[in-house]
Amino acid sequence: MGLSSPVPVGEGFQFCVFDLRRGQHEGQELDKILFFFPIDSPLPLQLSVIGLSEGLITFTRIFSPDAACEVIEAERHSHTFYQAEPDIWMIMVVEKTKDTDAIGRSDALQGVLKEVHSLFTMFFGSIRGLLEKQPGGGTARSLLYFFIMDYLAEFLVGKKLQMPCSRDCLRERGTVQMLTTGREAAIEVQSLVRLLESSCVANMSCHSLVLYHDLLVSTTLPPGDTANLFNYALLRLTPNALSSVTSSWSYLRKSSSGASQESVNPILANIGVPSEEVSHSSRDTSPNRQGQRHHVARPLQRGKWWRGEDGFAVTENWGSEIGNRIFYTPTVWLQQIEEHMHLCVYQHKSLTIILLISTSLLVNGEQGISFVKQLLLENASLKILKVEEKLSKEWGGENAYHVRGYRYLLLDNDSIVSRASPPGKVTTLSKGSLMAMSKLREEVDQEKRKAKRDDPDHEKDFEVCMRAKNNAWIVARVSRGKELYMVLEKASETLLFASEAVDKFSNRFRPEAS
Repeated sequence: MGLSSPVPVGEGFQFCVFDLRRGQHEGQELDKILFFFPIDSPLPLQLSVIGLSEGLITFTRIFSPDAACEVIEAERHSHTFYQAEPDIWMIMVVEKTKDTDAIGRSDALQGVLKEVHSLFTMFFGSIRGLLEKQPGGGTARSLLYFFIMDYLAEFLVGKKLQMPCSRDCLRERGTVQMLTTGREAAIEVQSLVRLLESSCVANMSCHSLVLYHDLLVSTTLPPGDTANLFNYALLRLTPNALSSVTSSWSYLRKSSSGASQESVNPILANIGVPSEEVSHSSRDTSPNRQGQRHHVARPLQRGKWWRGEDGFAVTENWGSEIGNRIFYTPTVWLQQIEEHMHLCVYQHKSLTIILLISTSLLVNGEQGISFVKQLLLENASLKILKVEEKLSKEWGGENAYHVRGYRYLLLDNDSIVSRASPPGKVTTLSKGSLMAMSKLREEVDQEKRKAKRDDPDHEKDFEVCMRAKNNAWIVARVSRGKELYMVLEKASETLLFASEAVDKFSNRFRPEAS
């Protein structure tokens, strides 16, 4: 994806990241801007949006000093706020139009901001940490620029960016979708996980995730780290996401030598964004690379992962040695376990295995990783074949978990897991039903925020059942960290029938959700 020109977008959309600790003196206001989209916006407009956002943040703190500002609804614009880190704010401004379907729930828009920050932190660490290491801000701006631009490309529909709207009301960004397996397959998967752990040398910390198609089968990580890696895998690592280009050496050589340098819009030069090349000496402490200048790693750039001949996915985004056929393995920061890990990805047919190896104990760099990969192939190849065979026999396609007659979203906030009707089934719902559910979810979000402010240690249980204008029943049920949202377009006229249908559905999933 070339970034020499801005991503096409409809009018009235801004996305910015800024630091309240910077640019506090007159004439230095630009210093606080870390990222602004559209990238060719005039500087006065950028300063105006940032200044207004800063004013709203300061004003709302007067009334709620302990709770950060989350959303401001103005007559013409919707302002969504996310305090990603202390004094680091991410803001999305969406212009309101006559099309009431164009803007989604504020929590869904905030979910976009949260996902950007979580994925960014996983690869590059905190924004504050980058600014402390390089006070000028050039490194942070370059990384944010390419990362967010690559991320926004995922929302391109034709020539416009389309943020979450009412059509996405039965989806939840940032959650994990699990594959339910039978007993025999589950035993085989657990046996594979033990073999993966044994592939790491003694005293070496390692973790793993196993995916089949776009569903998670197994994880040894806590929920937050699992969600981040799972959602990155959906974007770039699963068979559906991975580039179909064969990873032949001639192709990789051509790709590396023929890649053109992508220029940055001149307007960014005024706020310190240099180019796709920055010094990584502050983070890379290896003797042979320290102090050199390297291309910015772009984890979300499309078409930069390939499946190698040995089954391991490779990427040149983190650098490569063409003559020696060495591609540097990405590293990720797992926030919950607080550890840097090497990211190794292996694929066999529809099975994706993510192996995470601690960087602190792997002293031989890429040679050590190659050794671990070899151990994995020697120890676990037969087991991988067996697991893939078991799962393929059980696999029923994307509609395997569809419950006939229901359109629903089931959330478990504690484990960050969701299960929802397949997208193809949701599209059968009318626009009126989706808009009604979106509005109901907005009300539920507000009720949850209010309950959290009143008593942070207690989760409020409640249920709402309403009739939409098209006579569909719209249901929301919140209980003990679980949430169920459902649209019943073909229910009978009575509320009792709708309530019984929801109870029947809930009983079906009660063992899984408990």
